[in-house]
This record gives sequence, C-alpha cells and structure tokens, in this order.
Amino acid sequence: MLRRAPSRLSRIWVPTGGIASSGDEDGHSKLIRAGFLRQSYPGVFNMLPLGRRVQEKTENLVGRHMEESLAASRLSLSTISSEALWSKSGRLQNVSSELFRFPDRRGVPYLLSPTHEEEITSLVARTVKSYKELPLRLYQITRKYRDEFRPRHGLLRGREFTMKDLYTFDINLDAALETYHQVGLAYSNIFREMRLPVLAAKASSGDMGGDLSHEYILPTPLGEDRVASCSSCDYVVNEEVADTVAVKEAPSNVPVGVWRGITKDRTTLVNVWYPTQTESQASGGVRQYNDADINIFALKSILPDLDARIEDVLPLWEASVGQSTQSASTLLNIVDGRLPASFVDNLESGAMKVAVWPGVDQSSPSSLANIVHSRVGADGRPLNLLRIRTGDECPHCTTGTLRVEKGLELGHTFHLGTRYSKPLEATIITPSSTKLTGSGELAQPGSGLNRTSQQGIPIQMGCHGIGISRIIGAVAEHLADERGLNWPVAVAPYSCVIIPGRGVADEEALEVYGNILSSLGPCGAHLDPVIDDRAKSVPWKLNDADLVGYPVIIVLGKGWHSSRHAEVQCRTLKVMELVHIDDLPQMVTDLHTRL
Repeated sequence: MLRRAPSRLSRIWVPTGGIASSGDEDGHSKLIRAGFLRQSYPGVFNMLPLGRRVQEKTENLVGRHMEESLAASRLSLSTISSEALWSKSGRLQNVSSELFRFPDRRGVPYLLSPTHEEEITSLVARTVKSYKELPLRLYQITRKYRDEFRPRHGLLRGREFTMKDLYTFDINLDAALETYHQVGLAYSNIFREMRLPVLAAKASSGDMGGDLSHEYILPTPLGEDRVASCSSCDYVVNEEVADTVAVKEAPSNVPVGVWRGITKDRTTLVNVWYPTQTESQASGGVRQYNDADINIFALKSILPDLDARIEDVLPLWEASVGQSTQSASTLLNIVDGRLPASFVDNLESGAMKVAVWPGVDQSSPSSLANIVHSRVGADGRPLNLLRIRTGDECPHCTTGTLRVEKGLELGHTFHLGTRYSKPLEATIITPSSTKLTGSGELAQPGSGLNRTSQQGIPIQMGCHGIGISRIIGAVAEHLADERGLNWPVAVAPYSCVIIPGRGVADEEALEVYGNILSSLGPCGAHLDPVIDDRAKSVPWKLNDADLVGYPVIIVLGKGWHSSRHAEVQCRTLKVMELVHIDDLPQMVTDLHTRL
C-alpha cells in the first residue's frame, strides 16, 4: 500500500499569477485569478485542481449528511433523457426553451437533463412494487445542463452545473411530510457546518410541481431573489409567495403612477395604476414608489400571460395597434387597492387627469376595448400590487416587522406528492386490508374506504436539490474581501498553508506539517494542511495565500530561526500571533473549530 505523501503546492497545478486585478473585482474574477477555474464557453467552466478540491469537499460534506442523517443511497442517473418521457410527465413544453435538445442518428429526440424527476420516477416505477420497499431515499451528485438565455455571474448562472438531488418515496402523505421535515433539518445542518447564514424561506414550486417548497437562501446584495423575514416570529418567505397585510386606502388627492405592460401573445395591453407615495402603516413616514416597485408576481397571478421580460413596452404598444401590424384587442386597467374607489369610477367614466394611453392623446384607440379590473381581488381583499419593503408589518404576527433583503438560492426542497408518480405510473401494491383515501393516502380507521391489492396507489414523492457549483460561486462572492477569497474550513481547498521562510529546510516544514496532524481534535474532519514549497519569494507566497483564501496561514520566519515560533495568521478572525511549535496543534485546532 502506498503511503500518503505530504501535500505540497509544488506538486499541484495552480496557474495563479499573470492575470491583473481589476479595480472592482468580484468573487468570480478572484476564482479565475487564483487558479480555481477557467471559462471555456459562455456559462461553461473548467474546474482546475484547486476548484476541484473545493467541489469534492462540498460534495463529500453534502453526501455525508444525505447518508448519515437520511439513510439515502447514492446512485448516478444518465445525463441523457428522452423527450418522450418528458412529454409523458407533461413538462416538456413548459421548459422546452431551456433544454439542450438533439436527435440520435435515427431521429429519436433526446435532451440533456437539467433535472431528473422523470428519470428517477421511471426507474422506481419499473423496480419498486410493494409498500414494503418504502420509504426509499435516493440521491446523486452530477452535472446538469440548462440552455440559459444569458449566462452570468460565473458559477451562479451557468449552462453546465453540478447539483445534488435527493429523491424521496413514501407510502402516504403523512410519511412524505415527515420526510420533508427531516430533509429540512439535514439542510440546516449542512449549511451550519459550512458556516453559511442560510435562511429557509417558503417558496413557489414553479414548473417543478407540488404545493410545498422551501428555498435555502444566502443573504447577499448580489442575489437575484428577495426574501422577507420577521423580526418577531419564524415567518421567512420568498417575495414571490409573500402574504401581505390589508392595504390602507390613500386620500383622494394621492399622486398616481402607471406601469405599462403587454401579454405574450400581444393581444392585451396593460395599465397598472398605483400611488406614487403612501404613508407607512408601521412607521407613519411617507414612502415613495415608482415602476420598479410593481410586484410582477402579484400581476402574473391576475394575468398569467403577462410578458414581464420587456423593459420598454411602448414600441410594442404602438406596433400592436398599427394599421398593418394590429394584434391588440384589449386595454386592461388594473388598479392597486390603495387608490380610492373614486379613482376606479373616474377611470371607467373617462374623467381622468392622467393618460390612459401614452403620448399627447390621452384616450386609447377606438379599436381597443377598455376593461377596468376591480381594485378588489378574487378573495375580496383590495389588490396589493406593490412589492413588500423592509419595515412592513408581518402578516403572521401582531408585533413583528419585515426585513427584506436580496439573496442567492443555494438549495430547494419540494414536496411533489403524486405530480410525477401518477403520469409515470410509479405505484405500489398494498395489502387488501389497507384502507386508502381517494387520493391514494392511507385512510383513518372507520372511513369505510378500501381498495384491493391489485389496483396500486401512486407513491408520494419529494425532490430536494443543493447547487454544488452554485455554493462555490456564492461563497466566493459572499466571503471575499479586497485581499482575496476567504473559504470556510469545511470546503477550503486546503484548510491551512505552511509557508517556509528563507533558510528554513524542507525537513523543518515537514516537522511542522506532521506536528499539526499529530493531535487531531474535533476539527479533524476538516484539518487539511499543505506546504507551499514553490520556488517563489515569501511576500509572493503570502499575497497568493490571501488571494487563494486559505483559512489559516502559518509562516516560518524570523521567529522560527530564533525560538521555533511560527507566525499564525487568520484573516477571518483577525488573528496574527507567534506560537511555539509545541502549542501549534492546539492553536490550529482552536482556529479550525471557530471557522
């Protein structure tokens, strides 16, 4: 058996240096400059040795929690899936624009999987037949593909990415919800071990299906999601599905703004009327609003076909009513519930002081049917068409206020129910004495519902993802500073770098290396030192160590020659101390425990 050799940077390809730092350098640029990765095509990256070490550690940490906490078995599903299977699940057309699609030489259509619900359900449907084989937990860590329209932010929004997917299969709804809860606890432990302050926010299930999901959000100004959390209760939610308190009607003289939109089929033009200033119900101060404050998610719940991607809609308005290009037949006016009822009356009667139609002529073309949407929604409450803000009242308690912040989604859990098991026929046979509800759940005694063992019931499913490559990009962005990257010890390429100074023999560096490893404490799982024995100057190595982001730096400099003291540096904890070699293991252990 080969004995593991000490880790040395001279034996690893680290193409660092040679790339100048830009003035306003983001975390992704630091990943490239420090030698973690290189871009090959838009949204596609090659992981270099340092990047691969971070990815492997992230994968191993996540996998350990899947197996130890959830008793999940790891498998590997094919990257290639058939369009026929995705058509059978009913999902192909909804996400077709994001798929890499191709035919084989016989013309059979296939795709590169951006997700594997269809494949795993098909596999289980062919294999699992009895309730005795449940519960079942299967996970994989694999590359996935999505044809992003505009790849951006490096690893955060790419066309090729690595994800962990956990798929759960249970006999009934109660068991599935208990599994969902257990997965949530495992996710919290994963991000806690990574030292990431992740929020579990109630979220939309989107095209995935199901009616229960949570996103695991890392708060950061670089995020694309907005998440609200209460100062008093445990209410945490993505803006898409946030509840709101009842809106207060503004005075009749409130200034009014209008946001204009259009539907995807270009048949309906949309005016959204809202107050440009209101009095805050929480603080009593005056708030200003503009078009950026319109809640697109609330609008799409009213008008699902709204094309929210268009920034300048006026050219489309003009074209939609042109003599030779006319497509629009309706002008829809949607009114925020803060505006007084008299505003709706004036809108319907035409007694408006603001332009229903942009331009000099305030009236809409005669070819359009003007429709005024009531300021009251289907639930009988006044429409709230403005985005939530920090300081808004919490809709779930009487004392709290909301804090709204941007964040990056690192993970997502979904309770799928029978969304895939029904169309893909993943069913189980139960004993003839088992009582079942009409939805395939185990019934309560005395319900009078019964089915024979030959009919089978659809399996209750869940799918739970964590973006491995996204975590790497998010940590780089979130923890980097002006000096470089700054990894948590759990996923750092190496948790500790030893830099020998001039005149320090290799045997002395090896002594320090062995000394650190000789006394493993609670940090042992993450303790991973490396010797920087490259033929570079000490100042160059120190700058490079800061750029790479090693959590702990140990320098064998002047103090080493005189009294066998090493300088221990930790940028995160603002530590710089001279430590005797005998005390070094405890010092390194203490730092790792805090990192």
